Amino acid sequence: MASTSAPAVRRRFFDDLVRCETRLYNAVGERLRAEHGIVASQFEMLRYLRDHPGARVAEMASTFAAGIGAISKGVDRLTARGWATREPNPADGRSSLIVLTDDGAALVAEAERTFDRVLADLVGPTLDEEELAAGASALAALRRALEAARVGVPTG
Repeated sequence: MASTSAPAVRRRFFDDLVRCETRLYNAVGERLRAEHGIVASQFEMLRYLRDHPGARVAEMASTFAAGIGAISKGVDRLTARGWATREPNPADGRSSLIVLTDDGAALVAEAERTFDRVLADLVGPTLDEEELAAGASALAALRRALEAARVGVPTG
């Protein structure tokens, strides 16, 4: 049996990674919308703010590899719904610190239970814990390398 070339394996890895990500993201988003009235990107932002109180928009943009404008608009949507507030940054008057409100904290806690359940339902039947841990470890290493090299960061 002929061995598969490294470029072919990388192409297959890319294709499978992107298609799995899209399908998982869409499925999680559909359930979050149905059960909590939020989309996946809002959930991700709420979870980030819970775990990083007083974050700045620029930090969030870097983490999500998204443009500052897009993240700022997303934060505006969270604040309009009463889930987050913008507070003055005492260290830099040009930026604000984003903080979850009590309603935002309650929402992300409820939505995270749904998120965990959906992932368990979708991933659990296919990957055992060892396979999942190995995949998570490989993706974490790749992510660290890409982030360290600032690969794929929007310029605007």
